[in-house]
Amino acid sequence: MKTNIAISLKLLLLLTIITGALYPAMLTILAQIVFPNKANGSFVNINHRIVGSELIGQKFENDYYFWGRPSVIDYQPLPSAGSNLSMTSLKMKELYENRKKLFMQKNNIPRDIEIPAEMMYSSASGIDPHISVQAARLQMERISLARHLEAPDIRRLSQLIVQFTEKRQLGILGEPRVDVLRLNIELDKTFHKD
Repeated sequence: MKTNIAISLKLLLLLTIITGALYPAMLTILAQIVFPNKANGSFVNINHRIVGSELIGQKFENDYYFWGRPSVIDYQPLPSAGSNLSMTSLKMKELYENRKKLFMQKNNIPRDIEIPAEMMYSSASGIDPHISVQAARLQMERISLARHLEAPDIRRLSQLIVQFTEKRQLGILGEPRVDVLRLNIELDKTFHKD
């Protein structure tokens, strides 16, 4: 009996060292060698200054910028969470209607145009960094007016949306999506605010 307990304790200690220390250390080192940017948070640097992460949405409310998906946690990555409101919740319906009204008013969208769902519902994580191509295109008029863009600039704005559209993962998973942070960074590089 004592032998079985001693063997069990030794096995527990060995597996704790392997799975709790050696394996995570090995994966960390491998990730730093193979994917250093991703392993360190996929930070976006401008002039040696971190301005965000490719993985975490940011709050853009100004008319000069593309807006990302609404966030129930105000884009704070800790703790990451959704609202947990059901589709039958009155609070969810109120949030939906308010977001839809604001998006339509600010972007001068006619009633017959369907607004992409991601602009009215917060993501499950609360920090989704992408929007659909349609959601980006619907914001072009607002941004063009705020930045006083002329026709050639508006065409360039449309090209920026295409440039920062990511394809489906592995060619089949998900939908094409626009990286809002990178698009807004390029927006400032290309067009100066008046």
